Amino acid sequence: MNVQLKRRMALLESQRLALLNEIKDLNPAQLNRHEPGKWSLNQVFAHLIASEQLSISYLKKKTQGLKTLPDTGLAEDLKMFMLILSQRLPFKFKAPKIIVDNTPAYENAEQITEAWDKTRKELEEVLNLFADDQLNRKVYRHAVAGLLNIRQALRFFREHIIHHQPQVKRLLKDI
Repeated sequence: MNVQLKRRMALLESQRLALLNEIKDLNPAQLNRHEPGKWSLNQVFAHLIASEQLSISYLKKKTQGLKTLPDTGLAEDLKMFMLILSQRLPFKFKAPKIIVDNTPAYENAEQITEAWDKTRKELEEVLNLFADDQLNRKVYRHAVAGLLNIRQALRFFREHIIHHQPQVKRLLKDI
């Protein structure tokens, strides 16, 4: 795996493991506790996993024609900056319908961990397909920002988790 991708993946993994550590001892009732109209911890984790799974499916398709794809440029850098900013601000966003429709329910923390382990293993397999000169290819489609490169995709995954961390902390505090 490319050194840059490996470094970004390591950051993602430490972030994921820290989050999973927060819920490892929770029972199903605690994981599913929520106020009306709000997500439970289970739903937050399922959302993060589903968004990564759908992204990986898209990446797998795009890597089949990796050599022919155009590179990202300044426009994508600006879009990425705005995307990061949007994830850091305390605004709520409606999850894209495709993610909502493909978000499973997990019974316990073990199932959440297993699903996210499997997803991350698939992500590593996809990352291994990128040669050093293909890191700027437009391979990832974000619902708002459009086509981004693989480094930007990994940065979004990280920012997406950062965006949901306050929500997780609030839910944990209420347990």
